[in-house]
Amino acid sequence: MDIATVSVWIKISVFFYLLTVLAIIDVIRKDFGTIGKKALWGLIAVVPFIGWLVYLIFGFRKGKKPGPGDPSPNQEDLK
Repeated sequence: MDIATVSVWIKISVFFYLLTVLAIIDVIRKDFGTIGKKALWGLIAVVPFIGWLVYLIFGFRKGKKPGPGDPSPNQEDLK
């Protein structure tokens, strides 16, 4: 394998890695109703190479971002 081929594979890998990280961050920030649903979307997002795409197509709009006045799940547990 020459250096050009290795360089292309590294660029592709970094691209997929960044998309996966962005999908995981989005899952962490959103509320999916239950912890089980959130965990499921998190597992889907972690699947190498296609997990982020499945999450983007099917799960991205399922969750909703909590607003500034919405209590976080951690705050509800403390009451």
